[in-house]
Amino acid sequence: MKRPWRWFLALVPAGLAAQAPLETTETEQVLSSLVESYGVSGMEGPVRDQVRRLLPAWARPQVDAAGNLWLTMGRGEPTVVFVAHLDEIGFRVDSVREDGALAVAPAGGFFGSLWQGRPALVHTGDGMVPGVFIPWDTDPDFDPRSRTTRVDVGTGARAETERLGIRPGHTVTMPKSYARLAGTRATGPSFDDRVGASALVLAARHLTPSRLAHTVIFLWSTREEIGLEGASAAADSLGLRPSRVHAVDTFVSSDAPLERPNFALARLGEGPVARALDNSAVTPPAYLDSLAAVARGKRLPLQMGTTNGGNDGSVFAAYGVPDVAIGWPLRYSHSPAEVADLRDVVHLAALVRALAEGW
Repeated sequence: MKRPWRWFLALVPAGLAAQAPLETTETEQVLSSLVESYGVSGMEGPVRDQVRRLLPAWARPQVDAAGNLWLTMGRGEPTVVFVAHLDEIGFRVDSVREDGALAVAPAGGFFGSLWQGRPALVHTGDGMVPGVFIPWDTDPDFDPRSRTTRVDVGTGARAETERLGIRPGHTVTMPKSYARLAGTRATGPSFDDRVGASALVLAARHLTPSRLAHTVIFLWSTREEIGLEGASAAADSLGLRPSRVHAVDTFVSSDAPLERPNFALARLGEGPVARALDNSAVTPPAYLDSLAAVARGKRLPLQMGTTNGGNDGSVFAAYGVPDVAIGWPLRYSHSPAEVADLRDVVHLAALVRALAEGW
């Protein structure tokens, strides 16, 4: 049975929505299952499979040659695209050393120091091999110029490590878990962009495809963290067809204790964010106005701001497609302990649905 629109608090005044009690159970179930799925850039298969399992029964998603997952709904023009990426930051095995340790390189941009001395998981394709990220200050071969990261899987020779099935090209992460904090806050690795991926899943569950006035594509993309590669393939495939694209991705916020509030400030718990400007894209002002009007019409909270970073929608610009990026405030981006507010995830999903159905 289809849940009523009030699940998304459509009747709550925008000024009060962030303070109102929300039903977060379904949101948390979807988000936690995606956060606890592993998928470093280029190895997104487990996350893609989990998204498929979470979609409603009517959905018939397809996978393209780049590994992107497409869900196409409605018919006719214009075509509107929503894109959230499947991948997460992590490491890739460069080589297996003579002493059995792994030399690994980052897949994505982050501070390698945050991983030092932490548990590790090597993803071989046939299973996961536990290890530890060797602390830099205990590694006799540590090069302070390159800050090369190494992983110890407990062996003493290359042949022993290879017998575990580990080869160059395999990915490495930390063991992951989703954790609920006080109130409506939650933490875990890879909220970037499992929150965006969850918002698309939740919106798909609660919209009615037959009521769509035009074609809507939900796209879960690959390899965003290493260069927007999946989205680039999708943009090339669609060409001039889309009338606009909504990248659904993190708003890296300065809402944190040591951050200066004069740039990139979007408060956690006060709603999704129109990502008006970042390092890769500028949303045309008329589209920002229309986005805000949709949010007001559905009585959904909406913040606006500028931040750093890029987003998948920017690669559609080569075809003249406006990028109207939306996100949610995130603390401690690209760290093992990202923090988000579940109220923002609920409202983000509601906004995605509203934009798909009514704009």
